[in-house]
Amino acid sequence: MALVKPISKFSSIIPRIGNSRLPSSRFFTITMSSTTQSQAATVTTKKKAGKKEINESLLTPRFYTTDFDEMEQLFNTEINKNLNMSEFEALLQEFKTDFNQTHFVRNKEFKEAADKMEDPLRQIFVEFLERSCTAEFSGFLLYKELGRRLKKTNPVVAEIFSLMSRDEARHAGFLNKGLSDFNLALDLGFLTKARKYTFFKPKFIFYATYLSEKIGYWRYITIYRHLKENPDYQCYPIFKYFENWCQDENRHGDFFSALMKAQPQFLNDWKAKLWARFFCLSVYVTMYLNDCQRTAFYEGIGLNTKEFDMHVIIETNRTTARIFPAVPDVENPEFKRKLDRMVEINEQLIAVGQSQDMPLVKNLKRIPLISALASEILAAYLMKPIESGSVDFAEFEPQLVY
Repeated sequence: MALVKPISKFSSIIPRIGNSRLPSSRFFTITMSSTTQSQAATVTTKKKAGKKEINESLLTPRFYTTDFDEMEQLFNTEINKNLNMSEFEALLQEFKTDFNQTHFVRNKEFKEAADKMEDPLRQIFVEFLERSCTAEFSGFLLYKELGRRLKKTNPVVAEIFSLMSRDEARHAGFLNKGLSDFNLALDLGFLTKARKYTFFKPKFIFYATYLSEKIGYWRYITIYRHLKENPDYQCYPIFKYFENWCQDENRHGDFFSALMKAQPQFLNDWKAKLWARFFCLSVYVTMYLNDCQRTAFYEGIGLNTKEFDMHVIIETNRTTARIFPAVPDVENPEFKRKLDRMVEINEQLIAVGQSQDMPLVKNLKRIPLISALASEILAAYLMKPIESGSVDFAEFEPQLVY
């Protein structure tokens, strides 16, 4: 593939948001509204626990479930005699090593930094912690259940899932502890019960989760490297943990790469190419639109949001091309132009939603905008892809040094 030089540095002209000490406030437990619970039950919960309800749109990371019976069949060693168990056993040993067992240890810097942070960075940073904690907890729930369900049919794969759930729980707990620095806490037990679960077939779980882990790696390592070079923007010490943290994400992605290689039917036909491109585009567009709504966070740590996102997308896409049979050509300048047009349309949709118009008028105004957004997404999908082919990722993945 023709490679364009990736972004080598980010804008350094963004003004840093100042800090001032804020008075401590009452400690709140954060829950989110759920249509599955009655209003009375919600009120009771808030009265009993003093919980502060937040807008569910802040917690857009999804909770996933899958066809566990099909998953058991896919990795049943008695049914699938050709599974390359040696690769899974090697991965298992790496997970058992638990490189980050003692990494997530807090210090007094956390609370001190939180007390000094002021709005608007403070508010958007709390949202970052909420969303990140929810995403990590979502992974914990899925991996834990997969570890339980596969224990009899494939103990090696099951144990890897269980160890990945360990990592995700550790991440979620660390992030939730960070919220306590802001006198908040995410009620993870409530999330487990109240959150709606999105069903994906196993192959779609593989595509989506692989991308999620790899894009998480590139986001974390890029932020870490940027703040290491620009320590004046180090507004909260959690970023100092990202270098080792992102290696967990990388290992998880490598495991899903091995899972897909063990099921070549998910990688070697025309349908696989279409689905691979679809999931790549979905993940990239979602990240770009979400981040462009939260530029205050990225500006607060000295990053240009769009440059940061394009760097992450390009690097994720290059990594993904090592295993996916086809990927979008994200280094074609037209791809970014389409993303920017999607941002403009999305901003108009948000403005309509926040207007004082009647619901009927709002819906009528949304129709052409939704149509325009769908048209841009479809046009991006139909751009000529990069035929990347399935290859042995072990040949390309960097050797990590701990």
